[in-house]
Amino acid sequence: MLAGAASAAVAEVEASLAMPPDPEAAAFFDVDNTMMQGASIYHFARGLAARDFFTWRDLAQFAWKQVSFRVKGVEDPAHMQEAKEAALAFVAGHEVDEVVKLGEEIYDDLMAGRIWSGTRALAQQHLDAGQRVWLVTAAPTELASLIAHRLGLTGALGTVSESKDGVYTGHLVGEPLHGPAKAEAIRALAEREGLDLSRCSAYSDSTNDLPMLSLVGHPVAVNPDPDLKRIARENGWDIRDFRTGRKAARVGLPAAAGMGAVAGGIAVGIALRRRSLATPSAAERAMAAVHAARGLTRR
Repeated sequence: MLAGAASAAVAEVEASLAMPPDPEAAAFFDVDNTMMQGASIYHFARGLAARDFFTWRDLAQFAWKQVSFRVKGVEDPAHMQEAKEAALAFVAGHEVDEVVKLGEEIYDDLMAGRIWSGTRALAQQHLDAGQRVWLVTAAPTELASLIAHRLGLTGALGTVSESKDGVYTGHLVGEPLHGPAKAEAIRALAEREGLDLSRCSAYSDSTNDLPMLSLVGHPVAVNPDPDLKRIARENGWDIRDFRTGRKAARVGLPAAAGMGAVAGGIAVGIALRRRSLATPSAAERAMAAVHAARGLTRR
């Protein structure tokens, strides 16, 4: 419960959008592969690696793990625990303002061109109807809020990282905003903002977000994975797919697979760096993952 409550508590509303004509309805959009092609935290990681926050080898190992999650369809509990414990270690000791500024540069360089125009149009329809629109993601709340601001949305719910005196400690406040935690955050926000969830909509590509989709009156599957497409059809939910056939088959690698996108999920690479050096074959696989990821996330 702490993750959802913390995320809702820090969520800020754009001043110009604070008093919408339809105050009881809102729309909630997942980010990775729903609003943006690929994983936002991976694009952020690429930008940080280019700015020497950590090495490209770390990024390669992070990418390999993400590819493994997608191929296997499961998450390794030991690795997920390690990722949770190490989350945001890569920004520990850095000022929040510094990371936010870098995030703005990285968004312009690597993310702006990857926004799905179809999904952005759906969000605009809600705004035009006088409803508020929120992003809901496991990515750090600072990154989520930046994306929401650049898209002209109301605000964002993301994983909250701890900071003291404007400096990141390298720890999380509660759990990553993933799965059930997203639904908890939406409930907390709805209570704070006076939303009627039966009149709200939610959009996602993944079955990981079933708690969020099931919470609202109007769930929509966007660029859905096969399981979500099946569930959406069984339940009569709307389905929107803005990919070509080729993109639909490959979309999102390295995509956020569950807690693999924990806020600051790049800490996976940091944790791996602390281990002994990878064997040559592992390194080769990791680098192959990065090359594949670059190709798959290139529009």
